[in-house]
Amino acid sequence: MAKHNEIGQTGEAVAVAELRKKGYSILAENWRSGRNELDIVARIGETIVFVEVKTRSTAYFGDPSEAVSAAKQKRIVEAANDYLQQNELELEARFDVMSIVIAKTEVITDHMEDAFFPFA
Repeated sequence: MAKHNEIGQTGEAVAVAELRKKGYSILAENWRSGRNELDIVARIGETIVFVEVKTRSTAYFGDPSEAVSAAKQKRIVEAANDYLQQNELELEARFDVMSIVIAKTEVITDHMEDAFFPFA
């Protein structure tokens, strides 16, 4: 497996652990709809949360969350709509981004709630 894939998988595992620690229930990981993917689908209270995880080995080139472009947001929203329809859920939805930097001596996480909103 390529190094960047390993870092991504590790980052998603860190994100799941962090969300569970905060009281979220994890409903799905790496859920796919066509070519779109949701990294983590979680629930807290009556809110379903679609979490995009961006992991890097260094923050030298900026915060990992900056890699969530408008095009990526659109694909996440499309996948979220598919998830809600397929699971017949009518809950309030939220889109979060978790930035994770896995450095040699530490792991830094930043959970941004309501990181973006669906657009018309």
